[in-house]
Amino acid sequence: MVIHRICFIVIVMISLITSGMSQDKQPVQLFSGSGKAVKYKKLLKDAQQADVVLFGEYHNNAIAHWLQYELTADLIAAGPVVLGAEMFEADNQEPLNQYLRGEIDYTGLDTLARLWSNYKTDYAPLVDLAVAHNLPFAATNIPRRFASMVYHGGFEALDELSDEQLAWVAPLPIEYDAELPGYKAMLEMMGGHGGETLPMAQAIKDATMAHFILQYFREGETFIHYNGAYHSDNYEGILWYLKLQAPDLTYLTITTVEQSQLKSLDAEHKNRADYIIVVDEHMTKTY
Repeated sequence: MVIHRICFIVIVMISLITSGMSQDKQPVQLFSGSGKAVKYKKLLKDAQQADVVLFGEYHNNAIAHWLQYELTADLIAAGPVVLGAEMFEADNQEPLNQYLRGEIDYTGLDTLARLWSNYKTDYAPLVDLAVAHNLPFAATNIPRRFASMVYHGGFEALDELSDEQLAWVAPLPIEYDAELPGYKAMLEMMGGHGGETLPMAQAIKDATMAHFILQYFREGETFIHYNGAYHSDNYEGILWYLKLQAPDLTYLTITTVEQSQLKSLDAEHKNRADYIIVVDEHMTKTY
């Protein structure tokens, strides 16, 4: 009897210890934009009802990449989905399509497309989801050399492009508001270095990603787009261009932040997006 009681007490103690640790030590917490802690199922429900989901990530954040995969898989299970990403430039759409159709393997894709250094760990799982379910995957970003042209010479530099090259860029001339807080903050963060063309280079990326999202969007389907958080934070960037061209669609934004504590959302992060993924700042990075 005594042995049984001791065993029972040990089990209870272990349960209490592990329960306490699960409450005090966790790597991630999901919040609404206003700062209310929410469950994943609420995010999934709202994402299912949106036409376009902009998933803002920190490129080296393992938790963000994990949640991208989980959300995408759950959306696919619920209905038709289109995928797209900043990490593929528009002129790499054809090799990406060849990979999706099974005509080339990873080596072929790596040879023909400009894959990011963390592609294998962070983005290949998403592309392979599209392969497994026979789904389109849009290469939405402007070729980086064209964005560099804008940085060095403003939007006028794009007048040098051929018709074939212009097919990989948002239709010109693009709308541009230099007073948008995000673009102004970019200049302030750089201490004025880079001049007025620095946010222009950001804007041509945002405009081009919005353009190709709408090119690939199909009514009745959910388009989930993966991009750096700064491309959609504060309802600007890509979203600003999407609403300019397609104001009647429904949009959902997600962003990623890192904090030292996960009990509450820091004031500086509130209203940055519809949903905010708060990751413990000590979480291991993917690179």
